[in-house]
Amino acid sequence: MRASDADRDQVADRLREALAEGRITPEEHAERIDVVYNAKTYAELEPVLSDLPAARAPRPRVDLRKDEQVPAPPAPQSPNLVAIFGGAERKGRWLVEPTTNVSCVFGGVDVDFRQAVLSRGEVTVNVTCVFGGVNLVVPPGVRVVGSNVAIFGGNDLPEDDTTDPDAPVIRLTGLVLFGGVSVTRREVGGKGRTRDRHREIHRLHQERRAETRERRRGR
Repeated sequence: MRASDADRDQVADRLREALAEGRITPEEHAERIDVVYNAKTYAELEPVLSDLPAARAPRPRVDLRKDEQVPAPPAPQSPNLVAIFGGAERKGRWLVEPTTNVSCVFGGVDVDFRQAVLSRGEVTVNVTCVFGGVNLVVPPGVRVVGSNVAIFGGNDLPEDDTTDPDAPVIRLTGLVLFGGVSVTRREVGGKGRTRDRHREIHRLHQERRAETRERRRGR
């Protein structure tokens, strides 16, 4: 099974605790952090913690298998969102059907995919928008492809942030007339800041290791 950013952050937290407790050296911490943030699957993450004791009670050990922790998929909802002289939105945890139809006339629609569950690897958002706007929010690691037609309007899409060929895809189709589709990429909660903090710790340890090597060469 493929590991998520949250899984990598959990393992990085465990390594930070092990470093603070003196169980691993700064050099070992830096090497293992490299493995953590390059890991794609649980199998690659598991050896990083194999020689460390379980976390202090009552916190449970990080379970990298998660076979029994995956929640059931959310209940299906209507695949149609309509806004006429008004607005509509969909957010939170929801099941994305293979095709979601978004229609707006003199209105606006907001769709948040950050906690959504995709029914398959590539889903389609078919937009019909006249004198209105559609705003989509997607999490990191999701590829957005614009295949729609815009007349006196346009798309504002983010650049791809992943080279993974198996990354989920949201494809935009349909027609935009005197309107626009805007897509932004944002993290859920503060995970981005947590990962940045771990990378900063990693950078400091790398610098310390380089300084130690220089001192040894000077001797």
